[in-house]
Amino acid sequence: MKILSIGNSFSEDAQRWLSALASMHGTDIYCVNLYIGGCSLETHWINNKENNAFYDYQINGKPAEEKISIADALSRESWDIVTLQQESSLSGMPESYEPYLSDLLGTVRGALPSARIYLHETWAYETDTDHPGFMNYNCDQQEMYSRIKSVVNFFSEKYGLPILPTGDVIQALRRESEFDYPNGGASLCRDGYHLTYDLGRFAAGAVWFVTLTGQKIEASEFEDFDKSLLSKIITVVNSI
Repeated sequence: MKILSIGNSFSEDAQRWLSALASMHGTDIYCVNLYIGGCSLETHWINNKENNAFYDYQINGKPAEEKISIADALSRESWDIVTLQQESSLSGMPESYEPYLSDLLGTVRGALPSARIYLHETWAYETDTDHPGFMNYNCDQQEMYSRIKSVVNFFSEKYGLPILPTGDVIQALRRESEFDYPNGGASLCRDGYHLTYDLGRFAAGAVWFVTLTGQKIEASEFEDFDKSLLSKIITVVNSI
């Protein structure tokens, strides 16, 4: 399975462990993230129109060795899956999606008529984040999550796009005592908005693996991650 994400650091988080996780389950996933930090749909749209080679070409969660344009990336492989997402602080603001999403969909469908396009539902920030975009949601994690979910569902239905429900799973994990950060649980964010390098990124990658392959997560060990917390993540992800 070949996956291309036209994304930013949030798709970088999701892809970090995806290929390795798939390999542990006997599945071959080759994933590439087109990375510009904090990149919005509008910026993707501008870069696509101007054919700007501004993207890091990150392969299987590893640092990039070259810069590339969207058009060049779309033509490089016979991609099975292409993912699109809004910049995290704008993900719950429907006015920020158009006409950029529509035009990007046209570009992807024109270049790859057989590829399946997914919307990546990003996650809400941690409760004590200092990210300025949190003010768009009255600095309320539940409000941010609910608005992102509503907007992603709207555009999913509008364009007939399946969803990678990373935001749903991260929020579901936060309802478990182990990850109830305001009450002493572990945070899944390393800086208030990006996912932790270990378990947070594993959770996102697991969501993508389960959603895209239809398989369940069976790994009981992964790298040197905390086994009890890993087990809780696997249980929640397998329930989606």
